[in-house]
This record gives sequence, C-alpha cells and structure tokens, in this order.
Amino acid sequence: MTDALKRLSEAGVAIWLDDLSRKRITSGNLAELIDQQHVVGVTTNPTIFQKAISQGDGYDQQLSDLAARKVTVEEAIRMITTADVRDAADILRPVFDATDGQDGRVSIEVDPRLAHNEKATVAEAKQLAWLVDRPNTLIKIPATMAGIPAISEVIGRGISVNVTLIFSLERYRAVMDAYLSGLEKAKERGLDLSKIHSVASFFVSRVDTEVDKRLNDIGTDEAKALRGKAALANARLAYQAYEEVFSSDRWNALEKAGANRQRPLWASTGVKDPAYPDTLYVTELVAPNTVNTMPEATLEATDDHGEITGDTVSGTYEQARADLDALEKLGISYDDVVQVLEEEGVEKFEASWNDLLKSTQAELERLAPSEG
Repeated sequence: MTDALKRLSEAGVAIWLDDLSRKRITSGNLAELIDQQHVVGVTTNPTIFQKAISQGDGYDQQLSDLAARKVTVEEAIRMITTADVRDAADILRPVFDATDGQDGRVSIEVDPRLAHNEKATVAEAKQLAWLVDRPNTLIKIPATMAGIPAISEVIGRGISVNVTLIFSLERYRAVMDAYLSGLEKAKERGLDLSKIHSVASFFVSRVDTEVDKRLNDIGTDEAKALRGKAALANARLAYQAYEEVFSSDRWNALEKAGANRQRPLWASTGVKDPAYPDTLYVTELVAPNTVNTMPEATLEATDDHGEITGDTVSGTYEQARADLDALEKLGISYDDVVQVLEEEGVEKFEASWNDLLKSTQAELERLAPSEG
C-alpha cells in the first residue's frame, strides 16, 4: 500500500466507489473498503444494477418473493435497487454522522427514460427519497434541459441531489444556478438549508474518448499531440467555474443561512485508453472540496501506484483554455462534442435500464411459483 488514498483524502478529495451489489454489502466488502481504503460514499447507475442483478444468485430470494406477489417488473426493480441503497446507506451512516452529512452518501438514479420529462423526474425523485427513507441518500437527476428545472424543484423540497451526466461548462453553470435557485426556494419554504446537500457529476473519460477519436481521424502530428488533453482541460475549467459561483454574493447570502456548497464530482474516471496511465483522472484532478467516484479497478490502481502530489487543478486554467482552443482551431467543435456525449449518455443509461427490465423479467419468470 502506498497510502495514496489517504493522501488523496487529505488533499480534500472525497473517495466514493462507483459500484454497488448485494454481494458487496453482505460479504462485508463495502464495510472493508470504508474501513481500509478511505471510501466515504457510493454511486450507482442503471448499468451497475443491471450487472449486479444478472450475476450470481444474491437476489434470488427477493426475486422469488416478488414473483410470488406478481409485482410488475418496474416495481421489482425499484424494490431491489432501493433495498441495496438502503443497506449501503446504513453501512455508511457512521461516515455521514462524522462528516456532518457531507459524505457517507449513496446515490440512486431516477428512471433514465424520464430524462426529458421535468414533472415525471420530480415525482420520481420524491418517490425514491420516500422509498429509501435514509437521510444519507442522494437522488441522481441527469443534467438534461428538462433536468435543470427538476433539480431546482427537488432541491427546493429539501431532497439532496446528485446531478449526473454533465459534460459541458455551460450546462454545469446552469446546474449550479439550479442548485442555488433550489436553495432559495427551500429557504422561502422555511426548510433547514444545512440538511440539503448536492454534488455535480462532471463526466471525464468519455470526453477524451470522443475527442481522441476525432483527433485520430485528422491524423496530423498537431492533432496527435492533443490526445488525452480535452477531458482534463474541461474538468479543470469546471472547477474554475465552481470557484467563481461559490464565492459570489448570491452564494454568500445562502451560506450565511446555513447552505452547503455543491461539490464538483469527477465521474467516469476509469481510463478507457490503455495508452494513458490508469490513474490519470484521479492524480490530475486533485483539488479541495471535490469528490472522485471510482470503479474498483481505478480505486485499486490509485492505492497501488497513484502519485498524489497535492492540488493539480488550481493554476492550470490558462493552459486548459489553450488546449480547448487548440481543438477548435483543428475544427473539433466543443459544442458538438458535449452534445453528442449527453445524447449518448442518456441513450446508454436507457439501454441499460431496458436490459435491466429484460433480465429482471426473465428472473421473475424463472422464480415464479407454479400455479396450483
């Protein structure tokens, strides 16, 4: 052990695990990661649950009971996923208490098929918060155009939110504005602002995947020299935007009323290109008041050989802007890249949700009691 994870925590980065399964809960593995690997939170998504439910027999008893009750497949998925989130939240509760609610949190996502429906997203967020019934839950809402007003409304009702699928700097600013608007609504309603928390999940590796593909198509030496730079530049400029918003007069007024900052969360931090260091999106995005949610492989790689050298974000903004400008000069449109990524992101989560529906339906049929 290099104790890189300890140094990362000390540098102000909260380490969250981007994975959850019943086996991880019941085997004691999650408790072990909290105890030994500085893990202080968990994020989930439809892909994670689809993988968990389709592997092994950890869900058979609950699925059998649900099949006997003849519940719909949608209800079965909600009962299964909220049970896992509730149990994980209980395991993380001591962290939640020790950090005054900042960490020790578990995220669960609204049905991704609702990503473009504001009212349905708000209704689903309320239902999930009620179903899980733990103060250390974050409801994940995608940062689509319909998601932005939904975020404001859900925060305004006192429900803590993890805003997901953020790719662009413009959209990230809209997310922060929605958070502040939501806090203002909550304040008007007389809610305790200190109990409301939020993170903004800014996706990282997928930006390099998309941009590098376009750079490879151009194929010049100038283009090749820019490979692997877009994602870090984008995330670092997001942190600059965070610093601006959370030092504004508007924010200061809310902070005086007890509000918490909405921390930037680096998501999609597993490196997809083997040419890059497998800890790239951890070691190069170290900054105070951030969260890095890692797949287990990235967590283990960071623990094994991650080099944590302190803040690697502050003071990099000029170079980050230059890197994005250089891409534009080569004809790679930033606006097009982030639009494609958002559309793909929603589509991928919808596809995973549909796979989850199919595999859960098959399990319900397999375990259904024979009529008699």
